[in-house]
Parts: sequence; structure tokens; C-alpha cells
Amino acid sequence: MSFGFTRDPLANPEELIRRVYAYVAYRLGDGPEAEDVTSEVFERAVKYRSSYDRAKGQPVGWLLGIARRCVTASLAQRAPSQPADDVVTAVDDRPLEENSIRRLTIAAAVAQLGQRDQELIALRFGADLTAGQIAQLLDMQTNAVEVALHRALARLRSIVESEETPGVVTRHPAESGAR
Repeated sequence: MSFGFTRDPLANPEELIRRVYAYVAYRLGDGPEAEDVTSEVFERAVKYRSSYDRAKGQPVGWLLGIARRCVTASLAQRAPSQPADDVVTAVDDRPLEENSIRRLTIAAAVAQLGQRDQELIALRFGADLTAGQIAQLLDMQTNAVEVALHRALARLRSIVESEETPGVVTRHPAESGAR
């Protein structure tokens, strides 16, 4: 079956792959597992592309719906002690050591959040969706998504600001006076 450019949900694959991978990497960690899950998402999308309904939203929302199911399946297959790897990427002018500590701190804090908060943060910052797009994907009201995101970010901020983030050293022992 042939699809015209405007009807094919996979007409702009580069942008879609980037957005889906960013979401998956946010949830599972950057690397081979995220690449495999992203591939699985697009394999399913190609197989079921005839089920895409433009009236229900943009292709990215459809693909992220598939990605959410694939991520859930991947997380269920993990051993209970296998945490997500580096789930947050940050590129700025800070020194590499400072960025690494910051990324580890945020990744550890995100892992302490509930699944719903992790999902909202991944959709907002990983997949770069607006609150309106998230609302459509999750079948919620936009203001409910905004409130939930605000609360999730407040919980994340609280965890990051506390010095009790397990598994992350925020200061070098020599800086704290330990000998």
C-alpha cells in the first residue's frame, strides 16, 4: 500500500527518530538499550502505519504512545537491581567534572521519583513535548499536566537539593574536611 507524503506518519523520519530516541533515552538511559527500543518502536510503526489516524494527533504522539509501551516492556524485563544508566544529558560551559556530578545527581534523583513523575519529565524534557501535547498523549487536561509537571519538578528539586541523594557524592571528601 502506498502512502502520500502528507498521509504517511513516517514522512519525516529524522525528526521523529530524534524525538523518540530522546524520550526513550530519558527513560532507559543513553546507549544500546535505548537504540534497540527506538528501533522496535519504528518497526512497530512501519508494521502498523495503516492504523495511524491523523484526526487523533500528530505522528510524534502516535510514536510516543508506541514508545511508552516498549519502554514499559523493557523496564519489566530488567533485573530488579539494574538501574537506568545516565538518563539526563546536559551540555553547557561547565567543566566536565561538574557536569558529570550534576548529571549523576539528577539521574539519581529522577530514579527516586514515582513512575508517573518519571514519565512526565521524560515526555517534557526527553521528547521535548509541550504540556498540551503530553495532555493529548496521556488523555489528560492540559492544566492537569502543567500542575503535575510543576509538582514533579518540585519533588525533583527537593531531592536534588537534599544531601541525602543515595549513591552520589556531591563534594569531594577533601573539600568537606574529611581526612
